[in-house]
Amino acid sequence: AGKMPDLEARIEVAREVAHHPKIVVTGFEGARPSAYTVDTISFLKRRYPSVDFVWLMGADNLASFHRWREWEKLFGLVPIAVLDRPGYRLKARASRAAQRFAFAALDESDARGLASMDPPAWTLLSLPLSSLSSTRLRAGMEGEPPRAKTRKAAKAVKKLGKKAKKAAKQQKKDHAEQAKKDKKDTKKSKKAAKRH
Repeated sequence: AGKMPDLEARIEVAREVAHHPKIVVTGFEGARPSAYTVDTISFLKRRYPSVDFVWLMGADNLASFHRWREWEKLFGLVPIAVLDRPGYRLKARASRAAQRFAFAALDESDARGLASMDPPAWTLLSLPLSSLSSTRLRAGMEGEPPRAKTRKAAKAVKKLGKKAKKAAKQQKKDHAEQAKKDKKDTKKSKKAAKRH
C-alpha cells in the first residue's frame, strides 16, 4: 500500500471532486485526538445532535469491518450505506458484520429513508462499479509533489464519474429499447392469439 497523502492534499482532492451545495469538506478530523471512526462519529453526533447522519462506506470495508475498533458500536450510532465495489458484493453480504446485523439490513429500494431511521440500519447500494481505490491512487502517484498528486487524483475521480454517467445513460437507453421491443412483441402475440 502506498503512503497516505497529507491531510491538506486529501482535502484539496475532496474539494475538487465534491461539487454539491450540501457537501462541506473540512479537515476537522486531523485536529482530533483519535483517528478511530467510532470516536469521530460519536463526536459529530454530540456536536450536531439535530443532524441525521448516514455513514458511507465501501463494500470492501464491510468485508473486514469486524476488525475495526468498536465496530458493533458503530452500527448503533448511525445508519450505514454500503457502496458496492467490484468483487466485494458477495464478500460484504457474507461478512461477519453483515451477518451480525442482518436483522437491520434494508432493501436497497428503501435506502431513501435511511437518514431518518434509528440505527442499527444499513443497506448495500448498487451503483456503477469502479475499481478506483485510494490505495491504487496513492500507488500511482509515488514520488510526485502533493499538488500534482491532488490534481491527478481529482482528474482520475472526475474521469471515473464521467464513465459512470455514460454507463448509466447507456444502461437506461438499453432498458428503454428492450421495453419497446417487449411491448412490440406483446402486441404481436396478442394479434396472433386473436387470429387463432
